[in-house]
Amino acid sequence: MPRLRLFKALGFFCSLFSSCQTTSEENQEIKSMTAQMNHLLYLPQRYQTGSTEKYPLIVFLHGSGERGNDIELVRKYGLPQVVEGQPDFPFIVVAPQCPAGIFWSVKALNDLLDKIIAEDRVDADRVYLTGLSMGGYGTWDWAIQSPDRFAAIAPICGGGNPDKVRAIRSMPVWVFHGAKDPTVPIAESEKMVKALKKAGSNVKFTVYPEAGHDSWTETYNNPELYKWFLSHKR
Repeated sequence: MPRLRLFKALGFFCSLFSSCQTTSEENQEIKSMTAQMNHLLYLPQRYQTGSTEKYPLIVFLHGSGERGNDIELVRKYGLPQVVEGQPDFPFIVVAPQCPAGIFWSVKALNDLLDKIIAEDRVDADRVYLTGLSMGGYGTWDWAIQSPDRFAAIAPICGGGNPDKVRAIRSMPVWVFHGAKDPTVPIAESEKMVKALKKAGSNVKFTVYPEAGHDSWTETYNNPELYKWFLSHKR
């Protein structure tokens, strides 16, 4: 079976703060909410401590319902659920947990990614990013703020600021959304895709005509997504 491990990230301290504008008092309150970022780390079955082989990495960002300090919540949906059922999954996977009540912090995520790359045999030219719902928003946000970090991204039922997508116009992007999503309207993805196309991107956009908010189950169960990831290098 694949090794899906919980790392408490001992000694890995990071300030987690909202991506929105906040007062200094609010920033202090957010920083005091957590000093550590829990995360699940999956290592491929053939990963051997003594080997020099490097592996592609997928970072998975969960939705708002999985925030908190119970790491078991992160296993419920999306990529961690898929990985546990596929012992031959060829990627390293890291799935961080966002603390309750706040949004994904790009600063904290970059710090975590630096740590994973330094400690595990990651091919830094094959780092991929995906996420669902709040994690879809986080995927757009992180990629736009740190476009040099990822070889390709796959945001699912998310959205972002279309005025900033020029930063990733050369990055391979595959967007997914359910046409009947009552939680995150499909217009959120549509405006990002439209802006990317206007910027010259060859973005891919998959719409599930009958899907509601859960557009991630079909996406993460599709082997074509992982072939597509592996077809791209930074």
